[in-house]
Amino acid sequence: MKVDDCHRLTEPIASLQRVVDLAPRTVIFDVEPLVAYWDTDEAALRAGVKSALEAMATMPTALTVCFATNSRRRLTVAPAHPGISVSYVASAFKPFRTALFRGLPRPGVVVGDQIATDGVLAWRLGFTFIHYRPILAAAPVGPKIMNGLGQAFRPFLFTAKG
Repeated sequence: MKVDDCHRLTEPIASLQRVVDLAPRTVIFDVEPLVAYWDTDEAALRAGVKSALEAMATMPTALTVCFATNSRRRLTVAPAHPGISVSYVASAFKPFRTALFRGLPRPGVVVGDQIATDGVLAWRLGFTFIHYRPILAAAPVGPKIMNGLGQAFRPFLFTAKG
């Protein structure tokens, strides 16, 4: 099955603007590298979560924002924002574990850098996928390998819109 719901963007601001344009009720953000770059401290993670929530708070349709990472990276204080249901899932096992995300309001969007995890999760949930394409020169080896693997999935799951 092909889903014509994949948008490729290289700038974090453009990725957030695309979410606003789509007006979803649920947004799932992959944590690294869009919300906080790999191997940054908790202060950077908190700042990234806060920034994303502030952007989503301007959307009248956003009811739920979920931050999900396959890493064990956690926040010491649960994120919250008035008027938005917020969750943070560490060790999410994307795209294999979908039960955590199945009951979220639709329509939904997954924003992430990896087709093999975030894109497949979006496809499995029937959500739109915004493919954030950061410059991978400074990325850890794992994300570089996953990026190559994910490119093989693209033609089977998505036809890019931009």
